[in-house]
Amino acid sequence: MRQLIVAAILAAGALVSINAQPAPDDVRLIPVEGEAAKYWSRWRGPSGQGHVTGTNYTDSWSATEHIKWRTRVPGDGHSSPIVWGDRIFLTTATNDGATVSMLAFNRTTGAQLWQTVVPSTGAEHVYWKNTRASATAVTDGTLVYASFGTHGLAAFDFSGKIVWHRQLGALSNYHGSAGSPVLYKDRIFLFQDHDGTSSLRSFVAAFDAKTGKTIWWTDRAETVGWGTPIVIQAGTRDELVVSSQRRIHAYSPETGEEFWTVRGNTFEVIPTPVVGHGFVFVSSGRAGPTFAIRPGGKGDVTATHVSWTSPRGSPFVPSGLVHGDLLYLVNDMQSILTVFNAKTGQLAYQDRLGEPVKEGFSSSPVAVGNKLFFTNDDGRTFVVEAGPVFKLLRTNDLGARVIASPALVEGVWYWRTDRELLAIQ
Repeated sequence: MRQLIVAAILAAGALVSINAQPAPDDVRLIPVEGEAAKYWSRWRGPSGQGHVTGTNYTDSWSATEHIKWRTRVPGDGHSSPIVWGDRIFLTTATNDGATVSMLAFNRTTGAQLWQTVVPSTGAEHVYWKNTRASATAVTDGTLVYASFGTHGLAAFDFSGKIVWHRQLGALSNYHGSAGSPVLYKDRIFLFQDHDGTSSLRSFVAAFDAKTGKTIWWTDRAETVGWGTPIVIQAGTRDELVVSSQRRIHAYSPETGEEFWTVRGNTFEVIPTPVVGHGFVFVSSGRAGPTFAIRPGGKGDVTATHVSWTSPRGSPFVPSGLVHGDLLYLVNDMQSILTVFNAKTGQLAYQDRLGEPVKEGFSSSPVAVGNKLFFTNDDGRTFVVEAGPVFKLLRTNDLGARVIASPALVEGVWYWRTDRELLAIQ
């Protein structure tokens, strides 16, 4: 009898948990608003997941065709460009990573306006495909915020002055740091997972955007991770979602309290989660699983809030793309595009993008109208028509190595290659 009562209580709890899930229309990745929506102020743009407003963007280019301007970028970095007004911002590393800095360029001409060095000590160890300037900056139109891994978090004004700088402690991530900071209301979110050999533990934290002071700080047990968190609206509450080693966590953006977790990620996780049809879609590395998670739960919701999962087609580095009813993922270990019905997890199709290359894609895709753009590390962009059947429209070749993702503003593509910043129109 006691076992039956316990089972009934557990079943009732699971039912309440399921019923507590917000309706699909009440789940969204929080976009930027106001003037910010005109530009490309953060990682993956105004939508936070690669959706582009407007269709007046060329879908055809080469190393010489449709180039509005090109300019040399000093140093080494894989951070993607962000845009506000007439400025483009990038981070870079020089002197074999011993020096890290913020760069600003004129959006009309490509001329470099300034370079501001951030106080640093030594050089962080990085994987051959990583750099000491891989995290994309974010701006609110007044300040530009950037993470430099072990060299800390910094805010710059538009003239290049450092407004504040937080050195958070030495990080020991065996591939180096990469995750980008996230702006939300009056605060900046950052998570850094590393092996904790220094006095600094892995953490997720919120910092005051004006001063850099800590608003809240939550220690984490994970030891490996390079992803960027997202902030979603899930019914009546907002959630900060972190996908990393072994688990996905959701935290309160206000307090850092943990809301829920889902188990099942692999050891190494890079892709940024995407949102659609009431789900948060997360993928983990080297062809690990992809999960469709209903947010809004409490505690470990692996058994109650995972609607579907697939072991096939997951990316190691690039983030996913939700377009219409479909979820698009690039398995960069085999150069295969895998497309699922986002609501059910049913496979729509799989097809190859170019030659199979191990770790051959890094840039995250973008959607312009009904065209999807997938760019590999050799600078070749595969233009695919959105839909349940594979249709390759064309392939564009920049003739340069591309790890960063593009920014798209007012009809112009802004691409960072391994040596230049390009404007394509």
